[in-house]
Amino acid sequence: MQNKKRNVIVGQSGGPTAAINSSLAGVYKTAIDRGYKKVYGMIHGIQGFIEGRYIDLAEHIESSLDIELLKRTPAAYLGSCRYKLPEIHEDKALYEKIFEMLDKLQIDCFIYIGGNDSMDTIKKLSDYAIITGSKIRFVGCPKTIDNDLALTDHTPGFGSAAKFIATSVKEVIRDGWSLETKNGQVVIIEVMGRNAGWLTGATVLAKGEDCDGPDAIYLPEVTFDVEKFVKHTKDLLKKKASVVIAISEGIKGKDGRYISELSDVTDYVDAFGHKQLTGAAVYLAKVVAERLECKTRAVELSTLQRAASHMASLVDITEAYEVGGAAMKAADEGDSGKMIVIVRLSDDPYQAGTEVKDVHRIANDERRVPREWISKDGTYVTDEFVTYVEPLIQGEVGPIMVDGLPRHLYRPGLHDLF
Repeated sequence: MQNKKRNVIVGQSGGPTAAINSSLAGVYKTAIDRGYKKVYGMIHGIQGFIEGRYIDLAEHIESSLDIELLKRTPAAYLGSCRYKLPEIHEDKALYEKIFEMLDKLQIDCFIYIGGNDSMDTIKKLSDYAIITGSKIRFVGCPKTIDNDLALTDHTPGFGSAAKFIATSVKEVIRDGWSLETKNGQVVIIEVMGRNAGWLTGATVLAKGEDCDGPDAIYLPEVTFDVEKFVKHTKDLLKKKASVVIAISEGIKGKDGRYISELSDVTDYVDAFGHKQLTGAAVYLAKVVAERLECKTRAVELSTLQRAASHMASLVDITEAYEVGGAAMKAADEGDSGKMIVIVRLSDDPYQAGTEVKDVHRIANDERRVPREWISKDGTYVTDEFVTYVEPLIQGEVGPIMVDGLPRHLYRPGLHDLF
């Protein structure tokens, strides 16, 4: 490790969350406390940095109040990206450019906050540092509402999204009780989750003394059968007038096709080859309406579930801040090519800590809901799932209200760079 501390750079990548800025605050505060001169922020992640867009965060975070506002500000304060770095052998010149820019800024530590694809960036940059003998340390800070990163018990952002989703489902269920409908009503709620059903499973938390919870839950870990779905829905309608069903956007049929592909949606593919998934609820609502002759609604939570800071979990925001600090600490103490993971120590009372793991064991991998946490017929989740997720939504982070609305950290000059 170098004797004289210089500067840090931090970026955000992938989908926004309610907690990603809390991690940014943790990185910044820890870097300053540990004696680094400057903390730079990449505008729109590694893609923006390659284009020469970055800021000195000290010009935007001026007080302890700004830190608290940043922790309560949803989405990516620095802007995000979905940019896939090429393999080193495919574009060595690009890596040379990145490292020349980092050296020019006198960077010692590079922190990247993101999910699976972001950890791929940390892996490639740390590998190049080893090849070239660079002393820059590269550390990943986990973030994804999908909760699908390997080796970590859960990811910052998931708890707050789960809290918002469960609350929304509970309110939709209450809405369904209000009006009588001939032949009954079926509401299908589409929740984010391409290959992992953690968020959709969290809808079970709506179930309690004052609510029956969703009547069925379908995760992408189990092959989806439209005919069985219709039959199960028909059976549910025989028992109650209003049926609420939660589905993951990534449910697939036995032929491997996403159910959303059966609807009339435009195919969009991002830089990592991921299809935009939308329309599964609309398609299934149409099928149920035609086959069962009942009223249907399709509810797609879409981006609402990603950055609902007004419904943030205190556990989530606190852990996100701590993970950001742990990433900065690890880099400062010489770690590189690593990611911070959350380790659960106990469920009741809930306790967790952090560890450092090799990013090569995490990047481009996906952690899915264990099959034993899903009912045998694939239409619900088990008590083990509830035990796992319930502690992560606990506590509230009260927003700082101004004129009746939450106040977020905002700097007009910053957004001129976007």
